[in-house]
Amino acid sequence: MRHLMSPLDFTTKELDELFDLANDIEKNPEKYAHACEGKILATCFYEPSTRTRLSFESAMTRLGGSVIGFADAASSSASKGESVSDTIRIISCYADICAMRHPKEGAPMVASEKSSIPVINAGDGGHQHPTQTLTDLLTIRSLKGRLGSFTIGLCGDLKFGRTVHSLIHALVRYDNIRFVFISPEELRVPDYITDKLKSKNIPYQEVIRLEEIMPELDLLYMTRVQKERFFNEEDYVRLKDFYILNAAKMSLAKKDMLVLHPLPRVNEISIEVDEDPRAVYFQQAQYGVYVRMALIMTLLGKDR
Repeated sequence: MRHLMSPLDFTTKELDELFDLANDIEKNPEKYAHACEGKILATCFYEPSTRTRLSFESAMTRLGGSVIGFADAASSSASKGESVSDTIRIISCYADICAMRHPKEGAPMVASEKSSIPVINAGDGGHQHPTQTLTDLLTIRSLKGRLGSFTIGLCGDLKFGRTVHSLIHALVRYDNIRFVFISPEELRVPDYITDKLKSKNIPYQEVIRLEEIMPELDLLYMTRVQKERFFNEEDYVRLKDFYILNAAKMSLAKKDMLVLHPLPRVNEISIEVDEDPRAVYFQQAQYGVYVRMALIMTLLGKDR
């Protein structure tokens, strides 16, 4: 039995196989319509989510399986004080695989240690969001044709953004990647990440102004400033509109630069950018369904 806690749980070769399967699902959905018939996915979401939860549910439904679960902690026995360990033991009696989101870092890992079914980390605190990272990698590989040999700018909340942290950890395994971190001083990427890049001699730079770096980017990964990660309302209000990507800024970019965003968007990307063919964040959401379908099949042994 295998779990997914981090994108690093899969080798790059295994990721290639996963992405090949996801691309085949995209091209031949009818071929997989009954791949998980009779199987049940439990979605255990202890904090709000729209895209991730519905993406998992859509993925399992498209594979012919069923879904049970809860959408927030208040509607689960956690509101009565039940531990994650006890919850997963019970869920293991009802389902064949579980996707768990939790505000506390490491909670899905605790669940995996007590579970008798595969557990997928669907996001834990500001720590990891591995299935979003798989989505990002599949999007890049499908639309750029490669994973590696590019300059990627990551913009916005780089301090608390789990999607950013997961993506950086995943990308360092590929060749010839240069990182540009674009953020205000208060939301800079944590030192443990830059220390890792230094130890691997991976080039990176930190800038404050998006405009000055736009012409150099092959990929721009935008993120929102997350109100739920702030302890101070005043700091959030001061920083929430620090970056807004608009048509004027897009005019500075390469003709083939792609804009990604894990969503939800608040106002960090102007809606006028949606019509730009380089804006691929809604395609990215669709790739999220395909990669979760491939992941569910793989963890259930249905990929064979």
